Amino acid sequence: MVDLESEVPPLPPRYRFRDLLLGDQGWQHDDRVQVEFYMNENTFKERLKLFFIKNQRSSLRIRLFNFSLKVLSCLLYIIRVLLEKPSQGDEWSHIFWVNRSLPLWGLQVLVALISLFETILLGYLSYKGNIWEQILRIPFILEIINAVPFVISIFWPSLRNLFVPVFLNCWLAKHALENMINDLHRAIQRTQSAMFNQVLILISTLLCLIFTCICGIQHLERIGKKLNLFDSLYFCIVTFSTVGFGDVTPETWSSKLFVVAMICVALVVLPIQFEQLAYLWMERQKSGGNYSRHRAQTEKHVVLCVSSLKIDLLMDFLNEFYAHPRLQDYYVVILCPTEMDVQVRRVLQIPMWSQRVIYLQGSALKDQDLLRAKMDDAEACFILSSRCEVDRTSSDHQTILRAWAVKDFAPNCPLYVQILKPENKFHIKFADHVVCEEEFKYAMLALNCICPATSTLITLLVHTSRGQEGQQSPEQWQKTYGRCSGNEVYHITLEESTFFAEYEGKSFTYASFHAHKKFGVCLIGVRREDNKNILLNPGPRYIMNATDICFYINITKEENSAFKHQDQQNRSNASRSFYHGPSRLPVHSIIASMGTVAIDLQDTSCRSASGPTLALPTEGLKEVRRPSIAPVLEVADTTSIQTCDLLSDQSEDETASEEKMSSNLEYAKGYPPYSPYIGSSPTFCHLLHEKVPFCCLRLDKSCQHNYYEDAKAYGFKNKLIIVAAETAGNGLYNFIVPLRAYYRPKKELNPIVLLLDNPLDDLLRCGVTFAANMVVVDKESTMSAEEDYMADAKTIVNVQTLFRLFSSLSIITELTHPANMRFMQFRAKDCYSLALSKLEKKERERGSNLAFMFRLPFAAGRVFSISMLDTLLYQSFVKDYMISITRLLLGLDTTPGSGFLCSIKITEDDLWIRTYARLYQKLCSSSGDVPIGIYRTESQKLATSESREMASQSQISISVEEWEDTKDYKEQGHHRGNHHNSTSSDQSDHPLLRRKSMQWARRLSRKGPKHSGKTAEKITQQRLNLYRRSERQELAELVKNRMKHLGLSTVGYDEMNDHQSILSYILINPSPDTRLELNDVVYLIRPDPLAYLPNSEPSQNSICNATCPDSREETQL
Repeated sequence: MVDLESEVPPLPPRYRFRDLLLGDQGWQHDDRVQVEFYMNENTFKERLKLFFIKNQRSSLRIRLFNFSLKVLSCLLYIIRVLLEKPSQGDEWSHIFWVNRSLPLWGLQVLVALISLFETILLGYLSYKGNIWEQILRIPFILEIINAVPFVISIFWPSLRNLFVPVFLNCWLAKHALENMINDLHRAIQRTQSAMFNQVLILISTLLCLIFTCICGIQHLERIGKKLNLFDSLYFCIVTFSTVGFGDVTPETWSSKLFVVAMICVALVVLPIQFEQLAYLWMERQKSGGNYSRHRAQTEKHVVLCVSSLKIDLLMDFLNEFYAHPRLQDYYVVILCPTEMDVQVRRVLQIPMWSQRVIYLQGSALKDQDLLRAKMDDAEACFILSSRCEVDRTSSDHQTILRAWAVKDFAPNCPLYVQILKPENKFHIKFADHVVCEEEFKYAMLALNCICPATSTLITLLVHTSRGQEGQQSPEQWQKTYGRCSGNEVYHITLEESTFFAEYEGKSFTYASFHAHKKFGVCLIGVRREDNKNILLNPGPRYIMNATDICFYINITKEENSAFKHQDQQNRSNASRSFYHGPSRLPVHSIIASMGTVAIDLQDTSCRSASGPTLALPTEGLKEVRRPSIAPVLEVADTTSIQTCDLLSDQSEDETASEEKMSSNLEYAKGYPPYSPYIGSSPTFCHLLHEKVPFCCLRLDKSCQHNYYEDAKAYGFKNKLIIVAAETAGNGLYNFIVPLRAYYRPKKELNPIVLLLDNPLDDLLRCGVTFAANMVVVDKESTMSAEEDYMADAKTIVNVQTLFRLFSSLSIITELTHPANMRFMQFRAKDCYSLALSKLEKKERERGSNLAFMFRLPFAAGRVFSISMLDTLLYQSFVKDYMISITRLLLGLDTTPGSGFLCSIKITEDDLWIRTYARLYQKLCSSSGDVPIGIYRTESQKLATSESREMASQSQISISVEEWEDTKDYKEQGHHRGNHHNSTSSDQSDHPLLRRKSMQWARRLSRKGPKHSGKTAEKITQQRLNLYRRSERQELAELVKNRMKHLGLSTVGYDEMNDHQSILSYILINPSPDTRLELNDVVYLIRPDPLAYLPNSEPSQNSICNATCPDSREETQL
């Protein structure tokens, strides 16, 4: 095989000029016959045309040679003028005859012969049947004028000194330059911008005009002032700049006529050039031009690809991207197919952004546009989907094509892709980082139902904040909430860390507790050096290594922290005299809590899946001494960590009768046998032994298996979770799985009702009156609103209706635009909400990225916008672990040995712990849990007018009676007597109540002038309160009448319960001395219970066999 390859002769060389003339002689002595195929006729003319015109590289060389000849001829003319001696006299013969030396004449003749031959040859090759079209071309005429006299002078020597206007060759050089640029673009396949070409043409036109004027004036003034070239240059510059000093002027009529002609030519040619330049400049402003290759090679930049750029999206990206100090020198190149929006243009003109942000109008599917953005040199490419489109699948398809195009053009460029639908995620599996909107959205909505305000917790963690929000507020909760919102997730290697270096060889829980106690940082996870998987709270059995990467929550990263060594020394000296032994616990605490320590260490019972027990010690110990907490051990005691049987739920203590009733709903634990889409992470969860028929899934319709038609008839033990969505998409899988996770006890599993439409009748049938939570997913059909912010209009009004009808219902809503969160649970005359609105505006003026965080619905976790998670993708450029940590917290991914997010509630029996630091110690020592924050609920401090309104609510009837006569008093008493039976009365009674209320208000207003201003304000608030109360009663009557019509029981419907005086907020990683309060909800990262099993990675088959050995049927959610 090698011999055969060696016998193959080399291929013939590329055609050169001699090959075109002589043919290829390399095959003359070969027996084989070479067959060549030609697109055109293989004639001599075609060969010449191929070399001079069609071939890009050879044509470029020819035009470059032609340009050089023209420039050389102009230089020879200047040399001739400089060598010529000034003529004497003013005879006209000096205009037609010049002094030209013989060598100079020879060079000019040679240049003229070559130029003339080339011109005739190109004219012959481009001839298409019309000879006059070739002859009357201006370049051909100029060539004849400048070359033919020199050729004639060869045969007629007396004409060697004849004046020839060779300086006109500058226009031929300009023409050759334009053609050369076009050939250059074709040859190297790299297009310069049209702006560059037009500027080049304008400059060359100006140079040609000035050079022509200089040479013409100098020659015509040979019979006048005898101007040299410098004087002519001075005159032309002064004239064309409209200055006109008048010290140098033409004298002869011929030179004056020439100046007039040149000025006319300039007035015609230059405006045309400037008009084209201005047009191209305007077009460039729209398209954005090109990103400089020199800048791309010397500076770092990222590319943002979007289908449509809105001001909110742009500002979120820029604020989050440039919040990191090491990204300040980066450039951002925006590649968008649409024209720049007016608001976007105004923002990009701000000096802070104009120097760092470049907008290019183009498509990511075109290589030319990717080349303009210098995608191959970019540090990263962010591809965002358009969530404002009705057809989200179509939007995902566009995102997928953009990702493919970028990967094809720049394979080494890291991709950060946002996708909407989870079923489309596997198409972009090659991307470095992917955020699926529906996955995160439904997972956060699900965790909001079991861990309140999880969406707010995640949003605050993935936003870059200064921790200065709310510090100017007079209210303490806003200061604390704003300061804790500055906590973010950071990473550092253990051996390089001041926080964690001393805990090498210690357990994870020991390092987490003591780092929080000493430095106030919260260690939440680690990653081995040789492993890509992040482990959240791997538990007390995990031993810290020097090469481990630690992930912690803190206000700022350790590299930006300053440590006061003197204070550390003082603390260490105090600890030496105060602490004893390796446990680092105070001596008096050890002596006083020996009984408690023994109880904690010897407790070998299985940990409850619902949470650790934070109860007081026994009563006998309580009488002797105050309760204390066990120390956190440096290395976990294996004898105290028993293998818990997770497959048998210890939290269920139902009676035998209850077990018989729930035999049909018996759960097993295992992996779902089917995946709704490719790329979903398998999750160990509760399953049913048998598949439920599809007909039984309809809650409002009976079937042959059951006769229930409403949620009340099913007799659910736990409260419902209702999901109001437009369609049952694949993303709902990520809503169901966290609510059915294996670590949740069976007695706490809430029934899930999917409501695809929400009229009042369907709401009442599905049990909205006794539901635990109602989740409202943003409607896709409203995305196509003409005004962007109106996309949430339908969702907001529907939620407001639910809030008015069922004021005690916990509603969790997802919106498209974060700015619309201010309309959730809207009260037009709520003074406190107005005060929060002013605070939000002040925070926005101070440059905060989280100005909306003080809105009560967002702080309480009742509303969030998925667009706020766009920052998660932006942060991944600096923190490549943020997406993985967020997915682990939300339960979207499960890594063996990694913990999960859950919560516990502080009761009265738990207040003996007192502080957050003691709670941290209690959790780490007993169950290995790591707390990361507190969800606190407290009474709302109302404004002065609002508090008066609430205080006077109970005294309305007394205040009214003071100004009523006896008849009205009797009517009022009669009306109140009827009001007690308002549930059975007709709805028409309420207009009477409202009319009476207005009569009372008018009487109060007539009496108003006799009282002080405070009394008048009090009466006004009473009137408004009466009006509101009667309206609520009308709404309650409407709901109850509808429930009676549907045959539903009205028991449990509380029409007057309202959470208006309650506010809730989150404290992420609070300080150790933070006092615990009643009803605080503590966020925990609990270790993986499966890590305590002998086999830490159970297979699906083994678990299913352990739970149901006799059953071989498939299990379903």
